[in-house]
This record gives sequence, structure tokens and C-alpha cells, in this order.
Amino acid sequence: MKSTLLKTLTLAAAGWLGFTAAYAEKEPLTIGYSDWPGWVAWEVAKEKGFFEKAGVEVELKWFEYVPSMDAFAAKQLDAVCMTNGDTLVTGATGGRGVMILINDYSNGNDMVVGAPGIESIKDLKGKKIGVEVGFVSHLLLSNALKSAGLTEEDVELVNVPTDQTPQTLASGEVSAIVAWQPNSGQALKAVPGSKPLYTSADAKGLIYDVLAVSPQSLAKRRDDWVKVLKAWYMAVDFIKDPKTQDEAVAIMAARVNLKADEYKPFLAGTFILPLEEAKKIGNAKTDDFSSLIGSTKIVDAFQVEQEVYEKPMNLKRYIDMSLLNEL
Repeated sequence: MKSTLLKTLTLAAAGWLGFTAAYAEKEPLTIGYSDWPGWVAWEVAKEKGFFEKAGVEVELKWFEYVPSMDAFAAKQLDAVCMTNGDTLVTGATGGRGVMILINDYSNGNDMVVGAPGIESIKDLKGKKIGVEVGFVSHLLLSNALKSAGLTEEDVELVNVPTDQTPQTLASGEVSAIVAWQPNSGQALKAVPGSKPLYTSADAKGLIYDVLAVSPQSLAKRRDDWVKVLKAWYMAVDFIKDPKTQDEAVAIMAARVNLKADEYKPFLAGTFILPLEEAKKIGNAKTDDFSSLIGSTKIVDAFQVEQEVYEKPMNLKRYIDMSLLNEL
């Protein structure tokens, strides 16, 4: 009797220890996100309870863009929202992230904005341009110059943090800036007569926005990351459904302290990818902007050329679409 009871208690204790150990491992997954429509969309998943519906606990942490990457590199986050190119930059400094989700591609929200009197990219020859050197805006500028038959030797780059580009254009110190929404829109408002000279709509796929997860978190909690992706596509459906889009926009606008009617145009400049299209882009093996791997090859070469880091990256270590393909 005693031995049976002891055995029962021992098994119960073992079960409890197993339960508490499993529970302890299930701390919230932490995701750093910042002010870009394709990432502000995570707020919809949070506010509508989609993480809970998918069966995963997530803590979203709000940052300015570059500090979010710094926090990820410092192991303070399980994942962070970045561009595909900046994922490589962060990896070069020791904070490798594995891209498991393509949120969107920029479809006009990233812009080269010219000061009054600057009518085209060609007009920038010999002029100063404010841009965050080595990051995604720099790549957009490089492509814009190339489209006009210019190179960086034809202009003078002024290194300006993206969130300071509106006031830099307004100061008159530069003839153009490169930024993404909301900074690009703020620059247009701050300087009457300014205009977009070139946008990401002119090079679709140049900038893919992704969720990059630390290899450690991905290995330890792969099943939970699949659930995160499920929650994401619940949010995407909610945003794209005409019946619920206004509510989604209101949620996103509130996160960045804007009115819904001010925020809604940003969605047009950000093509949030439906699941099947994300799979197509993620799995395609092209050398151009039509695939994630092609776009990432191009940005990798650019960043080596710009001496952002010394050698090309092993891109296979940075992309894993297998979780997406399970959905």
C-alpha cells in the first residue's frame, strides 16, 4: 500500500516538475518592432487577440528602428522586424537573424525627396543628399542614381539618421533626403514645394521587410514560431478585408499617434503580402528583385561594395521559409 502510494506520489511529483519545467520554458516570445506599416500591423494581431487564438504568448516591444536591431544583436529580443538587407548588416556584427516571414515589400513609402527646384534625380548631380549611410535608404538612393545614369561620385552624401531627415531637408543643408514613411511624408509636409523624385514603387522588391528570429530561439521553439506566423496571417486577413480594414487602420494609427485618415494612405505604399504570394517570393530562386533570395543577393553585393562588411554572407544561413511553407 505504502509502496503504491509512494509510487503514485513520485509519479505525480515528476509530472508536476515536468509541467512546471515546460511552463518555465514558455516565456513570452519577444519581438521588436518599429514605425513601418508592415510592422505596425503586428499591433492588429496583439489587439485582436490573434496570438492567443494561435496558442502562443508574444510580447511586442516598440523601438526606433536602429535601436531595435541593436537590442536584437545584444540578445535582448527573440526576433526583430528588419529589412532583408539590414538583417545581413546586423548579422555581420554578431547578431544573426533567420528570416522566417516576409511581411511586405515597400511599394512607394520609401522615397528620395527633392527640395524645391529639384525636379529629377539628374538634378542632384553635384548636390548634397541626406541619407543614413549603409542602411536600406542608401541602397534605394544607389538604385535611383543608377537609373539616372549617375553614381555616388556625382553627389555628396551626408550621413543623417532617418528620423532626422525631415528637419535636415527643411534646414536647406541638403538638396534631397532619403527616408521611409512616416519620415518621408513628414519631409514633404515640412518643405512646401518638395517632391518625391524616386520611390520604392520604381523598384518593387528592392526592399523586403521581414521577421528575423535568433537561431537559438528558432531551434528551441520552432513550433511556437509557426504559431506566430499563423497569428500574423490572421492579422493580414483582418487588414485586407474591406469589412474590417477601417478598424485595422484605426488600431495601427493609434500605435503611432496619428488619425486613421492620416494613416490609411501609408497602406497603399506598403504591399502587405498574402500568404500564397509570400510563399512564392520566399521560395523562388531568381537573381532579381522578384524573390527574397535574389533581392538579398543584390543587397549583399551592395553592402560589400560599400564596405559595410568585408565578405559576402552565406545567405542560406539567413533564410528559412520552411515554417511559412507549413501554413
